Amino acid sequence: MELSDCSNEYEKLVVRMNMPRVVIDNGVCPNSTVVKIDSARSPGILLESVQLLTDMNLWIRKAYISSDGKWNMDVFHVSDLNGNKLTDENLIRYIEKSIETSHYSKTEGYTGLTALELTGTDRVGLLSEVFAVLADLHCDVVEAKAWTHNGRIASMIYVKDGNSGTPIDGDSGRVQRIEGQLRNLLKADDGYQNDTRTCVSYGGNTHMERRLHQRMFMDRDYEKKFDLEKSPIVSVQNLPKRGYSVVNLQCKDRLKLLFDVVCTLTDMAYIVFHAAIRTVGETAFLEFYVRHSDGNPVSSEPERQRLIQCLQAAIERRTIKGVKLELCTADRPGLLAEVTRVLRENGLNIARAEISTKDSIARNVFYVTDANGNLIDPEIIKSVREKIGIDDLSVKEPFPISCREAAEKEQQQDHQGRNGGGTVLVSLGSLVMRNLYQLGLIKTHY
Repeated sequence: MELSDCSNEYEKLVVRMNMPRVVIDNGVCPNSTVVKIDSARSPGILLESVQLLTDMNLWIRKAYISSDGKWNMDVFHVSDLNGNKLTDENLIRYIEKSIETSHYSKTEGYTGLTALELTGTDRVGLLSEVFAVLADLHCDVVEAKAWTHNGRIASMIYVKDGNSGTPIDGDSGRVQRIEGQLRNLLKADDGYQNDTRTCVSYGGNTHMERRLHQRMFMDRDYEKKFDLEKSPIVSVQNLPKRGYSVVNLQCKDRLKLLFDVVCTLTDMAYIVFHAAIRTVGETAFLEFYVRHSDGNPVSSEPERQRLIQCLQAAIERRTIKGVKLELCTADRPGLLAEVTRVLRENGLNIARAEISTKDSIARNVFYVTDANGNLIDPEIIKSVREKIGIDDLSVKEPFPISCREAAEKEQQQDHQGRNGGGTVLVSLGSLVMRNLYQLGLIKTHY
């Protein structure tokens, strides 16, 4: 056997040895499926696992995360959006295969599309104006997401040429015209420096929602607070003898909560060594034992405050605001511009948007409020639906009720967790290592 053949076989062996091993068990919990992942430690491996589970719209209601030496053991209790365990064998096999190969296969990304990244000051009707500009420039929006937080907006929009269906030619000067017009829309008069940012790229492998977190973070949306009383409870304490910083969070449970927190910790260069996540009714409790990538715990008060602010912002960005409207209709040129114009003309502000087009069907979700961020008069919603189409635009329940009921049923033994924020955060810390030890995930000398 030639040397090159030996080298290739050795590389394949190393890959097989380090591939995550996944066990999915439906017999442990009555209302959730347990996903156990045993993997070699590597940068971002935890985020990849959480990202895969959340991208499948699985609700992570409980989790234990631990590392021992060069290995990770992660345990996730997941359910579908209706609060039921996973019973579809095809889905279970797909989860196993996806997790086992995720770290060694590249994401396909949005090939054949042009990506527009926007950041600026939010105002009523801004997205409507953005989509109107794109329609005038014959750009078809294939997929897009937009978040607003603390008076700021970040959006990723994937477009193609409306005439040819191909990526927009970057050498034609058209990209510069698109960028210029969008930048003018996003310009603000509130005195912010570097207030407006636009970026054009082609394809790309960055996860869209992770990129939105990064855009908001770069825009420093975490610095400006409007409602301190409703902020998630976050604390950061050091354990000098063990060399960890302990990050505790308490907030309302929701879909993709764990992803948002782990994404932020990862992008801020904090490594999670141990963690425990649980839900009690509608409240989620998360605890992480972390170190910075340089091996040190949080080393100063400014760093501690910044970490707290960034985690609070990460949770708040996706918090449901207003009424959820879902549009499902045949796609056509200018559809987004028309629909968002109706919303704007009726004084509705789009707090969040998720746009997708597949097989010529547009499936768009808008979370809308009034101009002041308050709930909307039902009569206005009725009027908007009549103008857009009663059959095309529907009002949806943001949180699946059955999932909340299932979580409450499974966590009945944890009633004491409902009493007092600070007490719960402290008491949860004593449970983390005990649970990890009982599961055999760590040794007593952690």
